[in-house]
Amino acid sequence: MLVRAQQYDTLDLLCWRHLGASASVVEAALELNPGLAESGPFIPHGQLVTLPAPSATPATRQTINLWD
Repeated sequence: MLVRAQQYDTLDLLCWRHLGASASVVEAALELNPGLAESGPFIPHGQLVTLPAPSATPATRQTINLWD
């Protein structure tokens, strides 16, 4: 999946916005985009970034119930 970065986007934010997850997705995205980490924490505005294909299984979150 090819996405365009907006102003002040980080790779973590791009993964969360387009794939709904960032755990282990950021590492895969860095492998797909050699040299991306060299630009610093913020991706330059307008840069195209290749994200890994979304997984077939939906992302689940472990939640904590404060009353148990």
